Amino acid sequence: MTRFTKPIPLIGAGILAMALAGCAATQTPETAPTQTTVNSSAPLLPSALFAGTAERFQGWHCTPANQHLVSATNVQDLRLWSLHGAWRLPQAVVASGAHYQDGDISFWNRGDEARVETPRGQLKCTLSEERAAITRAEKSGVMFWAQGNEPGWNVALAHDAPTLTLQLNYGEERIELPYMVSVMDNAAGRVVLENARVEPFFRLRIEAAACFDNMSGQPFPARVTLTYEDEQYSGCGQGIAP
Repeated sequence: MTRFTKPIPLIGAGILAMALAGCAATQTPETAPTQTTVNSSAPLLPSALFAGTAERFQGWHCTPANQHLVSATNVQDLRLWSLHGAWRLPQAVVASGAHYQDGDISFWNRGDEARVETPRGQLKCTLSEERAAITRAEKSGVMFWAQGNEPGWNVALAHDAPTLTLQLNYGEERIELPYMVSVMDNAAGRVVLENARVEPFFRLRIEAAACFDNMSGQPFPARVTLTYEDEQYSGCGQGIAP
């Protein structure tokens, strides 16, 4: 599975600041398909969809911009997700607390409190939710898991083949389908999967961004939109490393 090997160059510091302080952005049009055939093995997903070696995700509520962030702490870096993207901040040396910084962007954590600094200002954050990262021990053979509510649904991407298993209506309907990759944007942490057959139509859009389950409030590193036949479902997801 993919790993971060250097800070994610998803977005410039100025744009990052606007993202952290702004409102939710509208979705951008899809780019031209980069793949039109089904591979014999599953694709490698962007690293920004994974927790790395971190065992937990933390959700933060920040003021004054009323922002919500998600973080995952690794040994030497912090992975940070806002509503609009993801970043990797290497650890910096400080006298107390935990400090992570990449250029003008920094995350300073002391217990249940954190401070995020950008060129456009400062956010004061409080830990709101926390959960253990999903592992392969829990989801055997799954490299990405997504879920949503009302009605309950989930989707699992197999780690060894371009197939997904979709469960709808609280598990009453279960479908296994092949897919093809129509968009794979590693820099932006964005993936779009579509059906490799004519019927039934589906599209699964995955974006690296802070996401909170709308019932439990648990934090996730990916926002997921599923279109299946004539219905659209929204939820959250997480890449699962082997």
